[in-house]
Amino acid sequence: MPAARPLAERDMSLILEHTASFWEEARGQRIFLTGGTGFFGCWLVESFCHCNRELGLNARIVVLSRNPAAFAEKCPHLASDTAVFLHTGDVRTFDFPRGEFAFIVHAATETYSRTTAQSPPDLFSTIVDGTERVLEFAVACGARKLLFTSSGAVYGRQPSMVAHLPENFAGLPDPADPATAYGRGKREAELLCARHSSANLECKIARCWAFCGPHLPLDQHFAIANFIGDVLAGRPIHIRGDGTPKRSYLYAADLTIWLWTLLFRAPALTPLNVGSSHDVSILELARIVAATLRPETEIRVAQEPVPGAPVPRYVPSVERAKEILGLRETIGLEEAIRRTAAWYRR
Repeated sequence: MPAARPLAERDMSLILEHTASFWEEARGQRIFLTGGTGFFGCWLVESFCHCNRELGLNARIVVLSRNPAAFAEKCPHLASDTAVFLHTGDVRTFDFPRGEFAFIVHAATETYSRTTAQSPPDLFSTIVDGTERVLEFAVACGARKLLFTSSGAVYGRQPSMVAHLPENFAGLPDPADPATAYGRGKREAELLCARHSSANLECKIARCWAFCGPHLPLDQHFAIANFIGDVLAGRPIHIRGDGTPKRSYLYAADLTIWLWTLLFRAPALTPLNVGSSHDVSILELARIVAATLRPETEIRVAQEPVPGAPVPRYVPSVERAKEILGLRETIGLEEAIRRTAAWYRR
């Protein structure tokens, strides 16, 4: 595995600019993070290291990893930071590291498309049993605040007539569909957070949607990353469906700002959607990626739209995050695409 490049200085500076007032609470403290090798984890660890250096916090972050050697190989610039400590273990069974931790970020989850197809029970167990273990550790280590990265999948299928799904939407994942194991697991994990939350431990819930940015794999089930990968490789963009589903994408630097803000400032047990409300169809997205990076790119659509068919949607309402925490999107879609492509090109 080739080593990943450090994230852009402008992204780190943006995150620090929007979170600087929160970090004093972490001065001299320890943070425990699960999922450190994933998309979320890489951004959280690198932004922590940047803020820790710039603000002289003398804070430390302990990153749980099933394979610390793989993390060190992927991100040597992070593994070598003196504020980063790697702790070996599976999220469901890890031995508790010694000492006190003020903050916990639980961001460990397998990517649901691949794992659901292979073993829904294993995916469900990773989410639920892993969350139970992390919460037990939070109580044992005296943590004050815990952030759980949940998902928009907890709502089940979004009705086509609902443009932006709010946190009080009453939908549920279909329990008879094995493909909903991810969403059902996240719902159950939120309930576990509610059971463990107390005056001593504030549990915060981030319902995360779709994102764009460095570290997002270019060859998996993420449409925007696949399209960027196609353009960078000089290939036509391939759309497997009819291109009509609506999605929205928040840039990873904004995602990171939102997650740190939720950890430090969100009310306990008040789920908040984390994502963009600016929706585009998959075909529109392909056209935007092509126009932004290489306008002559060919776009191939596998299927024709069915006249009158409802349009699938996966788009959040983020009004609650705006009203409660003043959060907003600072990087638009075209710039997010440019920054992602630039990182992969370096």
